[in-house]
Amino acid sequence: MLTYVEKLTLAPGDMSEGDVAALRNAGFTDRDVLDICTVTAYYAYVNRIADGLGVQLETWLP
Repeated sequence: MLTYVEKLTLAPGDMSEGDVAALRNAGFTDRDVLDICTVTAYYAYVNRIADGLGVQLETWLP
C-alpha cells in the first residue's frame, strides 16, 4: 500500500492498472483501493492549496 501511495504522491502520471493490480494481489478490495487513492489524493490536494496560498503551519506543529 505504501508503495502505491508514494508513487501516487510523487509521480501520479506514472500510475497504471498494474499499481491497482498489486494492491488487489495484496488482498485489498476495490473499495479499499478507492479509499487509499481518495485519501492520498485529498491530502495532496489540500497541501497544494495550502502551499499555493502561503499558509503557514500552526505554531504548535514541529
